Amino acid sequence: MRYYPVCLDIKDKKCLIVGGGKVSTRKIISLIDCGAIVTVVSLEFSKKLQRLAENKMVILEKRCYKVSDLKGVFLVFCTADDKELNWQISEDARKLNIFCNVADMPDKGDFILPAVVKQGDLSIAVSTSGKSPALARKLRMELELQFGKEYSKLLCLMGQLREKLLKEEHDPETHKYIFRKLLDSGILEMIKAGKNSDIDLLLRKVTGICL
Repeated sequence: MRYYPVCLDIKDKKCLIVGGGKVSTRKIISLIDCGAIVTVVSLEFSKKLQRLAENKMVILEKRCYKVSDLKGVFLVFCTADDKELNWQISEDARKLNIFCNVADMPDKGDFILPAVVKQGDLSIAVSTSGKSPALARKLRMELELQFGKEYSKLLCLMGQLREKLLKEEHDPETHKYIFRKLLDSGILEMIKAGKNSDIDLLLRKVTGICL
């Protein structure tokens, strides 16, 4: 396995995108959603990027790339139409020990981006190690049908419950039993059916807590 799967906290981290087309726009929206500080360097920008800039969500620099753009950057994404430029940026980033993603040339970069299914704080990532983006997309679409909004609500409830339990003096093994018991008692199906009174009753029965 070439790639090591990891979830990065990029909140308030500086990220550089070189290229302002559709590919970069998709990446930028995900970066913004995660709280990154995004700067885009390009001679042209998509209309969506221009709107994001008007709303102060992204910084646009209408000019050519220069090495100094990498100063203080946490991640860099090469999405320019010029393959030689993308290669040069990746080389510059490597010399500065900055992780770099190169669109359509994964072997030239340090990391690739998986196809992601998101339901609130739940993220399910699918990677084919860059061998078949089409297959990754197909699997993502199938997972989106399988894991609906009820999983977001379940995760939110579990997070609230875990926070309350951690404030009490419970043995960690007891916590494991409680969560397994709830999941095995059909709480997901109750959430999906909107049976809030049944959920409250189950919580009190298993945990003694009412959220």
